Formats: sequence, C-alpha cells, structure tokens
Amino acid sequence: MKKEALDYHEFDKPGKIAIEITKSCASSSELSLAYSPGVAYPCLEIAKNPEDAFRYTSKGNLVGVISNGSAVLGLGNIGALAGKPVMEGKGVLFKRFAGIDVFDIEVDQSDPEKFIEAVASLEPTFGGINLEDIKAPDCFHIEKELIERLNIPVFHDDQHGTAVIVAAALKNALLIAKKEFGNIKIVINGAGSAAIAISHLLLDVGVQLENIHMFDSRGLISKSRTDTNEYKQFFAQNDPEDNSLASVMKNADVFIGVSVGNILSGEMVKTMAEKPIIFALANPTPEISPDDAKAAVPDAIVATGRSDFANQVNNVLGFPFIFRAALDVRATTINKEMKLSAVNALASLAHEEVPASVTEAYGQEFTFGPDYIIPKPFDPRLLYYVTPEIVKTAMATGVAKKNIDDIEKYTNDLKDLSAKLSPKSL
Repeated sequence: MKKEALDYHEFDKPGKIAIEITKSCASSSELSLAYSPGVAYPCLEIAKNPEDAFRYTSKGNLVGVISNGSAVLGLGNIGALAGKPVMEGKGVLFKRFAGIDVFDIEVDQSDPEKFIEAVASLEPTFGGINLEDIKAPDCFHIEKELIERLNIPVFHDDQHGTAVIVAAALKNALLIAKKEFGNIKIVINGAGSAAIAISHLLLDVGVQLENIHMFDSRGLISKSRTDTNEYKQFFAQNDPEDNSLASVMKNADVFIGVSVGNILSGEMVKTMAEKPIIFALANPTPEISPDDAKAAVPDAIVATGRSDFANQVNNVLGFPFIFRAALDVRATTINKEMKLSAVNALASLAHEEVPASVTEAYGQEFTFGPDYIIPKPFDPRLLYYVTPEIVKTAMATGVAKKNIDDIEKYTNDLKDLSAKLSPKSL
C-alpha cells in the first residue's frame, strides 16, 4: 500500500488539490475585467461595505484548513511541512462532499500565542477556519482565543467533528440497547483533544458528569492526581480502591477509545453491563477488534474508525456539512446548538431506507441495527439531509448573518449540488 499511496500523491501531478478559475479570461476585455482596471470597482465596493466581499470574491465558499503539524493523525508532532498531505486531503474531502473550496495553510509555529496571531491575521481571506492536527492542550486555548477574536466560524475538527459523530452513533446504539444518556456509565480511554470534546458534548446530550470515567496514559483521571491539566481535571473522579482500566470497566455501559490499539481485552468486555457499547476508535489498530469484542459478548454494539468494519465513526460525516451550513448563512460561529443539530440529523438519517447508490458503493445492503448505527460517508443524502437542519439552528440561535427563507428550495439546491459532486458526475 505504501507504493500505491506514494504514487497516488505524486502522479500525474504532485499533490491532491489545485486552484481553478471560475470566470472566463479568454480576451483582452475579460482580462481587463479580471484584473486592472476593472478589478478596482469591486475593491472600492468592499472598502465601502466589507460584507460585499461575499458578493465579489470567493470568501463565502472558502475555508482555511490550518495546522502547525503538532499532532498529525497517529503520527504525532511531525511538523507543519510533513503534515501538508493531510491538510490537502482535508481539502479534498471538503470539496468532494460539500463543494467547499480550501486553502491549506501550514504554519511553522509551535508557540500557541504566535500561532493565534498568524491565524487571526488571515480572517479577511476566509469564510471559515478549520483547525487541524494541533496537539492538546494547546488546541483548546488556540480555538477558544480565535473564536473570541474572529467574526467567522472557527472549528477544531479533531475535537468537535469526532464528538459529533460519536454522539450521533451513541444515540442510536443506546436506542438499540434500550438505554438512555442520563443513566449510563461511560469509560473513555484517552484524554486528548477528541476525548475532551466528546466528553463535553456527551454532557450536552444528557450524560452525567459523575458517570464519565476518563483515562490518560497514566491511568484514571482522579481528584488526587496533580499531574493533569485543567481540561482533564474537569472530568476527575473520586479515587476508587482500584483505579485500573479493568476494574473501572466493570458494569460500564459504554467504552469509547481514542487512544492506542489492543488496550481493551475480551475479559474486560465480559464484565461490562448488558448489551455493552464499544467504540474502539484508535487507528489503524482499534483498542479491541470487533471480532474479539463480539466473541466476548455477542450482542455488543461495536464501532471503529476503520472503513473495513461495520459502524465507521468518520469525521467526514460531519465537518463538510457543518461548514456548508455555516458558510451559507454566514454564521459568525459554530455554536453548541448547531453541533447538536448535526448529531440529531445524523442519527435520524440512519433510520431512513438506504438508497441503492450506497448499496452499490459498499457492495452490501444496510438496515438500521447493531451493524448500522451511523450513515456511510458516501451516502449522497448527507449534504441535503444534515445541512438544512444546521442552517435552521444557526438562524434560530442568532448566529446567522444571512437568512435562508425558503428551506425547501435550499434543500433542493443541495440535492442538485450533491448530484454534481457524485463520482459519476465528476
């Protein structure tokens, strides 16, 4: 696979994204409109009214995917330049699934304050900013400061994209298991950006703080520990007699792993509550393989981050449509309500009859149940099913600078866009 992947990135043209012009420039008159002297007119209009940038430039459909390369996928702190293929890949996903243009920006800066200044200075260019692959705890401070300073949406996908998909999948898993958010015990293995964001969003959907048991590489986050940061310490539990993962897993309803492979054993799964839910999201090796989990407890509901197992928890189910909605109403931020709207829409879509195109793409049929709790990434309905719900929420919560009055027409426009973005159309 290494050679295939390297060839994919190198040939016929290096990289995965490019810039294309959207207006004809085939004559001297068109050249004078595209650049000098004609370009002066939109410049002057924007100088008078900054909102006109959305009329005369690509700002309204342009997202900056920005990283310092300090926490790239499972590769760690490999630096901004080495992380560029990932940022280009994110651009591919934005364009392929939501028709959003991207500039990937790799900032060679490890100092959080200097990184914040660099990103903040780019606000005039973009309609939104997707922060990517920034290590914890720096990512929390960076995102918070940028959200407060900028008047465009800032979204750290490693945090909130993962959280939205996990919450949607968990909502459906609990429905199947006949359990509720308010009275489940959850063990979260991992305490980085994704784990912290997942935990906060689970609080928003009704999970009780005292029922979240979070582990980092040194063990259970407990109140007696002095080696944790403020973000971890928020989830600190009273010290049990035995704070090992094996002990805390007893009677747990849910295990969510955003950590390392093969840390959860079948024996631990056997000690969980009835109909356990296991989200083993470490890549490429899950915390426990679905086969091993189901061998231990056959009616376990299992999800991973991999495409070759059932129930793939994949961020591409969320961020393209969250940003599509935010851009289309010129949202000033992506708020909690918009994220929850995405959670509910994704969970609801999994209950709908799956179209033939999805069956063809994956070579199998899907019906809501233990092996299908979340839609598939290549489901064309995601764009026009999820996005309008987020749009409505953005308008209802007052963060939209532009109203979409005819949601039905907007939904139909998204259906047309989805058709254009399909592989057959492309």
